[in-house]
Amino acid sequence: MNQRRNARGGSPKGGGAGRSGGSRGGPKSGGPRSGGRGASRSGGDKRGDSRRNASGGRRSGQRGTTPLRDAPGSSGSSGSSGKAKGLGGDQVEGRQAVRELLLADTRRTREIVMAGDLDPAPILEEIIDLADEAKVPIRAISRNKFESLARTDAPQGILAMAAPLRSYELEDLVEHRGSEPPFLLVLDGVTDPQNLGSILRVAECAGVTGIVLPRHRAARITASVTKSAAGAVEHLRMSQVAGVPAALARLKELEVWTVGLDMVAETTVFDLRVATDPVALVLGAEGSGISRLTRERCDVVARIPLAGSLGSLNVSTAAAVACYEVVRRRAS
Repeated sequence: MNQRRNARGGSPKGGGAGRSGGSRGGPKSGGPRSGGRGASRSGGDKRGDSRRNASGGRRSGQRGTTPLRDAPGSSGSSGSSGKAKGLGGDQVEGRQAVRELLLADTRRTREIVMAGDLDPAPILEEIIDLADEAKVPIRAISRNKFESLARTDAPQGILAMAAPLRSYELEDLVEHRGSEPPFLLVLDGVTDPQNLGSILRVAECAGVTGIVLPRHRAARITASVTKSAAGAVEHLRMSQVAGVPAALARLKELEVWTVGLDMVAETTVFDLRVATDPVALVLGAEGSGISRLTRERCDVVARIPLAGSLGSLNVSTAAAVACYEVVRRRAS
């Protein structure tokens, strides 16, 4: 790996403290399609060898747009045991998140619950039609009962109960699934659910093929995260690991470049020649950034140039800037 990093010209460690970023419900009588929909409806469950390129990096084969998770019961299971591991995310709140849950159809939706005083809206009509098609029961309850069931501050009058998200093995995220190399995002201790949800939304839109999450001292996939992600969790492959440094070591073995975001690094994200190779961007916790051991395990450490008075970007904003720099380089 030393030879690989030296040939590329990137520092495996970088300098300084690693910081990547600072810092309502069922339709009423005049509601959407209300005739007889207040009661629970009957429904069922639906559901290598590496070559060096001209700049010294590896040229590999394929990555496409963000891959869909395998449907429940499919043969593409994670790990040697063949059993999927749950990541959470079994309660989905917010209109866009519930709509995307039904559209994606990557996991089973058990029930949709709506508050009983909603005004008509096209997205609610679409959700009802999708639930009808998938034979998912809809239950309308009073506003007070709905609010007691909701886990977020603004569930927009609708939530869904679903099967937990599946956790993939790290090796699954590196599989080539399109025309571009793998593009991963490693989150080293992001603790704010809103930030995590925003990062997942950015990642899905940027074509990230896999998310690596630590099992401890980090935000879980909660209702707040699924709402902030606006449906992105239905399309992203995510792997939960015991420790980020060990995961980075494994990614190196899998021939994936690891790039840590550090506000005082010498290299900027706009100079990343490894962006066109299999790459994993590593973002740290709010305020403290990536840990010392994580920084030491990265092949390259890069910063986002700042021209203002503030010393750092929010971690979700930093994720957006770095992800779309990879997108720009791969498109050029």
